[in-house]
Amino acid sequence: MEHLWSPWRMEYIMRNEPDPGCIFCRALQQEDNSANLIVTRGKTAFVILNRYPYTSGHIMVVPNAHQPSLELLDAETRGEMMELVSHSLQVMRAVYTPEGFNVGVNIGAAAGAGVTDHVHIHVVPRWAGDTNFMSTLAGARVLPEALEDTYRRLREAWEAV
Repeated sequence: MEHLWSPWRMEYIMRNEPDPGCIFCRALQQEDNSANLIVTRGKTAFVILNRYPYTSGHIMVVPNAHQPSLELLDAETRGEMMELVSHSLQVMRAVYTPEGFNVGVNIGAAAGAGVTDHVHIHVVPRWAGDTNFMSTLAGARVLPEALEDTYRRLREAWEAV
C-alpha cells in the first residue's frame, strides 16, 4: 500500500502554473473516482468534494453549464442544484452528524469566489469549536480524514440516504 502523504500527493503545492481552463469543466470530462472527486451527477448539475476543504465533508454543488452567476442559469438547473444541496445535507447528517452547516455562494472575486467564472454552492458541515488556533494563526487546516476517505464515505451514503 502506498504511503498516504507521499511527495507526489503534494504536487499541487509544488506547481508554479495552474492547470488551464475551468476546474469544474475539466472534472465533468473525467470519470468519477477519488482523483476526480465527483460524488454524484444529476441531469444539469453535480456534487464534487472541495479539494481544499474547510472541514471534512466540504462539498460544492456545481451546474454543468459554465456560468459565473446563478441568474444566468435556467430554472431547471437552479432547481436541481437546490435539490442536490438538500440531499447533501441529509447525507452529511448521516455520515458526519454535524452540529450545523454553512451553505453559500460567492459570486465574483470581491465576494471571495476562488473560481469566478463557474458558479457553485458550498455546503460545509460544522461543529462547535471546529476551527482551532492553527487556522487562526497559521492559515493551516487540520482534517481528521483524507479526501479519499471522505469521497468513499459520501459516495457510499449518497444512494442509501
